[in-house]
Amino acid sequence: MKKLLLLAALCVPSAGFCDIQSTITSSVKLESLSAATSADKLGSSYSISGTNITTTSGDAASVGGFGSATNGVPAVTMPSATQTTAGETFSFTQSYLEGDATAGSAPTVGTVGNFSDLTSTAAGSVGTAAVTLDHHTMSLTGGTGTGVVLTGQFVTDLTVD
Repeated sequence: MKKLLLLAALCVPSAGFCDIQSTITSSVKLESLSAATSADKLGSSYSISGTNITTTSGDAASVGGFGSATNGVPAVTMPSATQTTAGETFSFTQSYLEGDATAGSAPTVGTVGNFSDLTSTAAGSVGTAAVTLDHHTMSLTGGTGTGVVLTGQFVTDLTVD
């Protein structure tokens, strides 16, 4: 009988301890973008190729190419070409891309600079854009705003240990 009581004592349920944690988070953000300008300056390039030709230039040390630069744009020497052997096939190609000049002073507001790739955006205006948060009910209204970013987030987290 004592053995049965010992077995019964081991089978009695014990209290279970458990941690439950619940977190609810809401957030809203209204962001107005600032004015920005991005410019990429294009560099100069020159190339020449050919077969069965003879090139001549004003400078015997170079055949074409760049000279001294003014405002970031180099002077270029274009060679002349003549067929080496008359009556035979030949090819001659040269190309020159003049790069963007470097501005000598700061640009004037509202003018377009001398760059090949220029992107400029005006500052954002909030206008009637609005965000509201009331007991985890959020409202994001763009309204008449321009250049405005509205972000809303609702997070529910439940942890059971």
